[in-house]
Amino acid sequence: MLPFRGFWSRHRKKVLVTLGAIGAGYAVYRFYASHQKKILDLGSQDESERRSEEIVKAQLQSHFENIQRISDSTTLPYAMYCLRTRISEELDVSYVTERLGKGKGNSSNLSPSEKLELWERLKILSFTRTATSLWSMTMLCLFVRVQVNILGRHLYVETARILGSSESSEQEWPLDRYGEQKFLSAADYLSNYGISKLIVKMENAASQVLKDKELRNPFNIGQLRDMMMQIIDLFINLEAPGSWVACLLPDSTSEYQQLAAISSTSSDDPMVFMDTSKLEQLMAETRDVMSSSDFREIMEISLRRVMDHLVEALSPHTGSPMFAVPLAKLLPRVIQLSPSLLEEPSRNKFVQVIRDLPEVDLFFKLLYANSANAS
Repeated sequence: MLPFRGFWSRHRKKVLVTLGAIGAGYAVYRFYASHQKKILDLGSQDESERRSEEIVKAQLQSHFENIQRISDSTTLPYAMYCLRTRISEELDVSYVTERLGKGKGNSSNLSPSEKLELWERLKILSFTRTATSLWSMTMLCLFVRVQVNILGRHLYVETARILGSSESSEQEWPLDRYGEQKFLSAADYLSNYGISKLIVKMENAASQVLKDKELRNPFNIGQLRDMMMQIIDLFINLEAPGSWVACLLPDSTSEYQQLAAISSTSSDDPMVFMDTSKLEQLMAETRDVMSSSDFREIMEISLRRVMDHLVEALSPHTGSPMFAVPLAKLLPRVIQLSPSLLEEPSRNKFVQVIRDLPEVDLFFKLLYANSANAS
């Protein structure tokens, strides 16, 4: 024992330091091992959450693309067809042109005052018809896109709820396919009910802009464009801000429900009995977007860009942009613009012009992103 005691007395400090270092190293090792385990566990959890998020995104994308296809292939084409039919019926110029044709070269058929009255009527009808077609086509394209993005947001919430997302508390009931159909069919409201209000307001605007424009006065293509935009701007600002939204959406879902019941061909249409709280929410969100200043901005950008392309289409038939002709000779060209504006969407170059606008694309990306984040 004496040699050991001598060794201990000589090296006690070194031994204690060494043991302390070994103990500290072991503690660090244990801490590191525990930390690494936690990191691995967290990594596994993050990977699981990432996979769940990818599943949500994949299902969302699938649902969203499906709704977009339905909108592009069914909702918009059908709504455009109905709109084209209604405008053709409500703003028919054939009666006026036929009477003028019969009175041409035969003064016994029409008195000078009757002829002037018919020409004035044709002037108002021509611009009203084209301005109505321009505004309604543009708004219908944008309106359907708003619907698709709002519906896409709700599909995101529903998908997250199904997968047990923390966002499930907001959504307590799924959006069934019938509800989706009824919401998308709101695109028909303009042609079925809103068109009458739209035409009255647009005609009032056209009458104010054109009241001092004489038929014998010469106008060039640029002046024609300015007149058309003045009519549309006056229509937009004719009443309270955003009053034009009433042409696109009913004031309430109960009104929409009543109209749907009246127009339904089936006495047992589920719309009559369904709980409309979900539909009310969708319609309210749509109305809020349509009434926003951001939407108004892209509406005005779209209208002006479409008008620019209309002028390009009209230029070959009117000569140089600075070449002026009597307004009476321009009216047939103005009348012919309406059918091209309301052509079937897959062949409609003006619909494509709106879709290709970077401002429009950015607006809807932000609308969808903000809606999804808000959910």
